[in-house]
Amino acid sequence: MKTDILIVGSGCAGLYAALNLPSDKQITIITKDIVEHSDSFLAQGGMCMLKSEDDYDSYFEDTMKAGHYENNPKSVEVMIRSSVDVVNDLVKYGADFHREPDGSFSYTKEGAHSHHRIIFHEDVTGKEITSTLLRNVEKLSNVTIYEHVTMVDILCKDNCCYGVVARDAENKIFPIMANYTMLACGGIGGIYRHSTNFRHLTGDAVAIALKHGIDTEHVNYVQIHPTTLYSKEPEDRSFLISESVRGEGALLYNKNHERFVNELLPRDLLTIEIRKQMEKDGTDYVWEDMTVIDRKELEEHFPNIVEHCKEMGYDVYTECIPVVPAQHYFMGGIKVDLSSKTSMDQLYAIGETACNGVHGKNRLASNSLLESLVFAKRAAKEMTEQFDRTKIEEISYREDDYTDKKKLATEYKALLKAEIARENEEDLHRQEA
Repeated sequence: MKTDILIVGSGCAGLYAALNLPSDKQITIITKDIVEHSDSFLAQGGMCMLKSEDDYDSYFEDTMKAGHYENNPKSVEVMIRSSVDVVNDLVKYGADFHREPDGSFSYTKEGAHSHHRIIFHEDVTGKEITSTLLRNVEKLSNVTIYEHVTMVDILCKDNCCYGVVARDAENKIFPIMANYTMLACGGIGGIYRHSTNFRHLTGDAVAIALKHGIDTEHVNYVQIHPTTLYSKEPEDRSFLISESVRGEGALLYNKNHERFVNELLPRDLLTIEIRKQMEKDGTDYVWEDMTVIDRKELEEHFPNIVEHCKEMGYDVYTECIPVVPAQHYFMGGIKVDLSSKTSMDQLYAIGETACNGVHGKNRLASNSLLESLVFAKRAAKEMTEQFDRTKIEEISYREDDYTDKKKLATEYKALLKAEIARENEEDLHRQEA
């Protein structure tokens, strides 16, 4: 198979990139599962934006502070300054965000934010944005989407990428040659016991980058979401109870139903406090109380959370729910510049797979959708401008190296976990020095 531009992944980053690429280029999108099974569809709380110049310094500081000042300041600036442009695009495409009676955006607030600056669509903002982008991509005659097609390796030579090796649902191995390859493969939650991610998102792109010596960064920077609905079943994907719920006033209690923490701490700090309380109480969870939020607000802002809890046997209007921290987001990844280019020619990475330094050591709530979209558009712009400089070459590969799915998955998981352990060890030595 040959295409002009190959996008690996069908989340909001990959879809938005496709919408910003030239209509005269053939674009192919492959996705490991069905299109809708990307974490972009799961994002609940909302998406940040710069609502006025008066909020710039505060928004910048909140992002830096949440990231323990390990963020790339230039990346943060680019993200914030580009937010209005991205929101305008989304509205043009038909995305529906909650508005005030006068037609202006409604803004909510989440943990570690100094001000209300998050636009939202009920408690399914990611689904609203990503499904809107998908509808628009499906109208494009130059874009073809293949579901149940997995990237198992890249095709490269002399530090230049010429496409990928792929596997379809029938376990057929075949090459996809491309002038540009864009990795938009999502996070690494599938390698963890408890995660809010879809189970098939196992960090393949990062493992492949490690295999080929492509620069990565902060692979050990893994964010835990402090509040997911507790389930005894290990195969369950952890259901996220949005940061916005606590932003609107929900409280956290210990086993005696006593409040023990400031619920609006940054996620990593709140996770530490919850785990300390669970250890102290000898429990597998703490309690979250939504009964303190106005019933109308719960119905209008969090209908899907309310409904899911109901399906699991909890009436959030009258009782607390058990919550536990779970792996949620990946701040590290394949190292990229401000245009999302990797250290390998003709290879770009966007979304959760990439690390451009925006999030630092800990992501500020509701920056993920924005960051993915901003840098996807920047990647598309650079690829468009430089397409004529690309080259294509047929690269040979051994089909037998990829036919054993389980073996390959084990190898990639081991690569990823070894790098996480190595970086953790490095950080520990640095702290002790």
